[in-house]
Amino acid sequence: MDLHTVVERAQRLKQLHAQYQPLVLPTVWDVWSARTAAAAGFPALTIGSHPLADSRGADDHEGQTFEEVIAAVKPIVAAVDVPVSVDLEAGYGQEPADIVAGLVEAGAAGLNIEDTVHSEGGRVRSTREHAAFVGGLRTAADDAGVPLWVNGRTDLFLHAKDAAGVLNEAIERLRALEQAGADSVYPVGIQDDDELLAAVIGAVGVPVNSTAHPVKHDLERFRRLGVGRVTYGPLLQFALADAMTDMLKPWAP
Repeated sequence: MDLHTVVERAQRLKQLHAQYQPLVLPTVWDVWSARTAAAAGFPALTIGSHPLADSRGADDHEGQTFEEVIAAVKPIVAAVDVPVSVDLEAGYGQEPADIVAGLVEAGAAGLNIEDTVHSEGGRVRSTREHAAFVGGLRTAADDAGVPLWVNGRTDLFLHAKDAAGVLNEAIERLRALEQAGADSVYPVGIQDDDELLAAVIGAVGVPVNSTAHPVKHDLERFRRLGVGRVTYGPLLQFALADAMTDMLKPWAP
């Protein structure tokens, strides 16, 4: 994909975040799912690491190399005419400049980056370290002349025994990501807690991403809470697996 098209798609993704409240980006994993979601009318998509790995027989949590992920992403991005963001877990051990170069080569319009480093035993980056990594991505994207949308994710709530107990630390981290150049922030694991979602949304000045289940959750609730961006993680793929199982059961021997 030529650089001009990549820039246009990245600019379009930024416009869509301002236009929709929230912007729903179905999480896809192959050409078929991407084309299906785009045909359903969605103006942007995201490729999830977990469903992508499952579709390729690989493990989530950085069970693929960066080069393998970029190679898998290219045909998905090329198959649709809408902006596509890519979940890159913790970065697969790559430097920010190399991540941005790979994304631009693949035609991606944005990325999601988390603070759990699975390739290093599942350790969690410190607030300063994760903010510095996001800042490096922002600088690299600016240097490349592509306004990639950076979604800065934290797993603090996900790892905590008591999610409410880490609220202040999570807010500090999300604010640091915002200051480092994240266009949106993603506190994973609180999609069912109105109070925690509202507290996070009120504490930052960029859109807050929430995970959603396409059947079990309600879009209007997320809108009412002020969520700025919705993605499905692996939950769309799980929902389709459930539906497929139900359809196939009567035919099984």
